[in-house]
Amino acid sequence: MKKILLIATGGTIASGPTENGLAPLLGTEEILSFVPEIRQIAEVSALQLFNVDSSDIYYTHWLKIAECIRDNYDDFDGFVITHGTDTMAYTASAISYLVQNSKKPIVFTGSQKSIYMRDTDARNNLYNAFVYAVSPGACLVHIVFEDKIIIGNRARKTRTKSYNAFSSVDFPEVGTVRDGRVITYVEEKVTAEKPDFYDKIDPRIFVLKLVPGERLLILPELKKFYDAIVIESFGMGNLPLYDDEVFASALLDWTNAGKTVVITTQVPHEGSDMSVYETGNTIKTKCGVIEAYNMTLESVVTKLMWIMGQTRDAAEIRDKFYLPVQKDII
Repeated sequence: MKKILLIATGGTIASGPTENGLAPLLGTEEILSFVPEIRQIAEVSALQLFNVDSSDIYYTHWLKIAECIRDNYDDFDGFVITHGTDTMAYTASAISYLVQNSKKPIVFTGSQKSIYMRDTDARNNLYNAFVYAVSPGACLVHIVFEDKIIIGNRARKTRTKSYNAFSSVDFPEVGTVRDGRVITYVEEKVTAEKPDFYDKIDPRIFVLKLVPGERLLILPELKKFYDAIVIESFGMGNLPLYDDEVFASALLDWTNAGKTVVITTQVPHEGSDMSVYETGNTIKTKCGVIEAYNMTLESVVTKLMWIMGQTRDAAEIRDKFYLPVQKDII
């Protein structure tokens, strides 16, 4: 049997009732005890890295997860990470950049209801995560949830209550787990002999969602605290020009100061194309912004953090951003 390391981080799957509501309480052995069938398909070791609500997880936790995988990489055939659903897509995206070209699977899963409860999706999700982790050809970073196998940096939480909480955005699910076996739709291969591990992140990224009439008057103030800004624009990447071009001037001032601006869209599917309309095309041409195309917001933010942890050169940032990592930009 393959050796799989369970890395537990908390989340709903590990939660139990308290007087103030559900909170992460269960340890790794308790979690595994609810799904004894897992030990029939894998030799399992378990590590409690931390035990928190995923709303409290941020870049320092991502670095610890990547470090844990690196330190244990040679001793295991794969990794299953239990995680809260609220920020799972961010963490899975971040790990896809911090641990690249892994021939061994790194599988995130969680649940909408605690494994402690009788009526729960947790047991099925955890079992399926292990089924995928031990399957032939499993590699790279994925989320396994409600039978779906989704590339880590293409995933997004799209439902707050339903069991099918995660969707693969603008890219097919790579497979499904059905009756205890993996059915593959998209074949993935890793040619590198060893994975690439990274241990630096720049968290000083700000996300701004546009509303009609927004004039970016806050940008000069944000420049004091952030190294890059991601703007969720309208439609296909359209941004307002207004008669006085205050908006364009604010972005140009930001890029002239050596700061990075990435334009994405607040529309959930099909991505941006700033060349279609005059408003978007003028901003892109004049202000030197980077366009996110069909990347998810989660991958845009975490990829920027990873890139800017490696370099501050504007040309390098742009080149690295457009270099695909595990199908994040297509």
